Amino acid sequence: MTSRERLLCLLGGQTPDRVPVSPFVQEEYLSYYFRKKDTHRLLDAILLAEELDFDLITRQYLVSAPYFMTESAPNWDVRVDEEVRDGNYYRTTVIRTPGRDLRQVEGAPYNEDILSGIHFSTVEYLIKDEDDFEAFQKYVPAMDKPGHDAILEAGRFARGKIGQRGVTCPWAIGGVYNLASTYINVQNMLMDALADEDYYAAYMNLFTDIAVRNYAAFTESEFDCVGIQGNIANGAMMGEEFFRENVLPYERRALDVVIASGKPTVYHNCGNAKNLYPCYTELGITVWETVSPPPQGDNDLAEAKAYFGDALVLSGNFDQVNFLKTAAPEAVEKAAAETMAVGKKGGHYIFAASDYLEVGTPLENVTAMLRGARSQAEY
Repeated sequence: MTSRERLLCLLGGQTPDRVPVSPFVQEEYLSYYFRKKDTHRLLDAILLAEELDFDLITRQYLVSAPYFMTESAPNWDVRVDEEVRDGNYYRTTVIRTPGRDLRQVEGAPYNEDILSGIHFSTVEYLIKDEDDFEAFQKYVPAMDKPGHDAILEAGRFARGKIGQRGVTCPWAIGGVYNLASTYINVQNMLMDALADEDYYAAYMNLFTDIAVRNYAAFTESEFDCVGIQGNIANGAMMGEEFFRENVLPYERRALDVVIASGKPTVYHNCGNAKNLYPCYTELGITVWETVSPPPQGDNDLAEAKAYFGDALVLSGNFDQVNFLKTAAPEAVEKAAAETMAVGKKGGHYIFAASDYLEVGTPLENVTAMLRGARSQAEY
């Protein structure tokens, strides 16, 4: 099988010729590997997969921020200012509406070499109170036709480029809880769900509507599957009961759009998750990544395999933070083979790290990981 055939076979619920070996790569490692700043998450990932010979699942972002944070519309005037100050990179977005101005400030450590892959943290949230939400709800525009068509064009471009090297799986606008927590402080969200249920339901329903429209465009595209970020509503943040009552209904309503289309989904939580396993079986997702072991998460691959069975595909479990970057290549190869031996039992598994490959990961360790995984990949 080609890499594409192998992955599509697995995502379609069948058993391929062997377990796919698909490390998660994005700008950080691509910039580090190719020694260039302006990496292309799709094209450079394809080149890396060809050079190192692995089964590629692409993880491209189509935009660095949602349309409503970058594009002006009637009664919605967007101004974005970016600056480097005191070693940090800041992005300030001011949205002027007839009701009030909304302001979001995001920051990240400045790294000139990987600016295209920067991960922002929110310093000041767009929606700080119910008055802000009232203005946001009243004036936020819907995704327009050019935005919809841009997703379709990106899907055609990606399909034309990837060939048989793998499958295209871009990130959509985000899981509903992730999306809301980008613009509302998650500490407030946790309290609102318990103390102000009507307000919580109002903004979660609005962000679900935004996600639904975005996901719908992906279902019409030539992308092979859709990536959904679900890492904020993790098992360290909340328990099963809270997730089931306050997260699952919204996530599922948005996911149902993709599920109905028949397109596979990859749901991302790179942290604690063990207490959420019952909820994950109800999400209807095709793949859950990343089955992170301690200390990043609380997941054991053998336990997760036993729990989920053939309910979904598991992806990940290889520690790329504390082990892959520092261990000897021989130890990496051995550990990768052992992880694969556990993961392949019963199928429904993709070998991968517990998140994206990081800057500073030695090439000899990456190749040792791939070599060890492939040595045990045959069913």
